[in-house]
Amino acid sequence: MVHYHKTTELPDVIPVFPLPGAMLFPRWELPLNIFEPRYLNMFDDAMRSERIIGMIQSLGGPRDRPNLARVGCAGRITRYSETEDGRYLVTLSGVCRFAVTRELDAILPYRQVRAGWDEFAGDLHAAPETGLPERAELVRALRTYTSALGLQADWSAVEDAPIETLVHALAAGCPFAPAEKQALLEAVSLGDRARVLIALLEIGGSGDDTGPVQ
Repeated sequence: MVHYHKTTELPDVIPVFPLPGAMLFPRWELPLNIFEPRYLNMFDDAMRSERIIGMIQSLGGPRDRPNLARVGCAGRITRYSETEDGRYLVTLSGVCRFAVTRELDAILPYRQVRAGWDEFAGDLHAAPETGLPERAELVRALRTYTSALGLQADWSAVEDAPIETLVHALAAGCPFAPAEKQALLEAVSLGDRARVLIALLEIGGSGDDTGPVQ
């Protein structure tokens, strides 16, 4: 996989895939099953250029052109195959978050934005594990959450996974509302994201659904 060392190596304009609930984080992989014609077109074009796709949440608005969240995460296509019925099975590997500075006028069947990278330049480097909550605190919150919702978890993986992998797996995989997932994406650091995650797990485990954590 190509490794980017500074934000100037990333494209100024990127295609975006608005998809509520599908979360991509730096150094996290997201598998996708692509079948809609405009997105097949988007991935064709991406494979001919930088292989960069911006995953971003849609937050209400018209069904065919939903409102875009302020922040998304760009990934590089690292696995790509085509099925006999014309679908693409793709894996995006997370590179860096971006802020939408402007959406381009539609000249293609899919949407493109001008991406602001500088706010998230730290995403290009390994996340420091300082300032993180204790793993035991996260595990306790997860046990309460899974018990309250009747969910299963692989507890050996929870105990053994690197903390960044664990945080991103739970942030992406737990059935949080789109606004809550957006709060996880926009958390400044890994430690901040872990604390937001614990708060969401505790709220979900208590049955107190008071809205997204800020």
